Amino acid sequence: MKTVGIMQPYFLPYLGYFHLINSVDVFVIYDDIQYTKKGWINRNRLIFNGNVEYVTIPLVKDSDFLNVNQRRVSQGWEKEKNKLLRKLEQSYRKRENFERGFSLTEKILNYDDDNLFNYINHSVNLICQYLGIKTKILTSSALGDFSEYKGKDKVIAICKELSGDRYVNAIGGMSLYDKEEFLNFGLDLKFVKSKLKPYNQDKVAFEPGLSIIDLIFSISEEELLVEQLQSYELI
Repeated sequence: MKTVGIMQPYFLPYLGYFHLINSVDVFVIYDDIQYTKKGWINRNRLIFNGNVEYVTIPLVKDSDFLNVNQRRVSQGWEKEKNKLLRKLEQSYRKRENFERGFSLTEKILNYDDDNLFNYINHSVNLICQYLGIKTKILTSSALGDFSEYKGKDKVIAICKELSGDRYVNAIGGMSLYDKEEFLNFGLDLKFVKSKLKPYNQDKVAFEPGLSIIDLIFSISEEELLVEQLQSYELI
């Protein structure tokens, strides 16, 4: 059985994103979809001085109708990312896995490409390498032009292009997709249900769903790979 997962690109996404990647044979990142404001494509959340804050990649002002792979990172990001690295060092230096986590984060943030999709795609691949995830990662545009399809039809078309037998979606898709409909196209539809186990965040109350970087900084590599990365089920 060949299992396929498909998702938008997100900047330093939470653990559940990597549960999805880890649960499939082939993972497709949409690069030719329209960029959406105030989503998670170019921002995420981390903890600074005990407070949860958003970290956002600034973009060059442009048409709201451009695709993700047509958007550019603002020149102001050079200064902002250096400021971010200093804030991370100040806030996370006492966490258990700070040195390895900081080294990974430097490689991510210092990647020299102002194309928004390329920048995010590089970070997703680096984190997968760090986590030991062997899933093949492809871009949607490399598979062909699926612009004539929408919603579930687009998903099914991509799965068929890849000769997939099973499609795994994020748990939020349970309200969008019907298993019987997918079965009619020869696809076994599953949803990945993440179990976000608490870990030390130097906060009184645990904040689930923060960027994967927060988790990488905070626990041992063994706990990350053996417990946290495997803490999901397909339903």
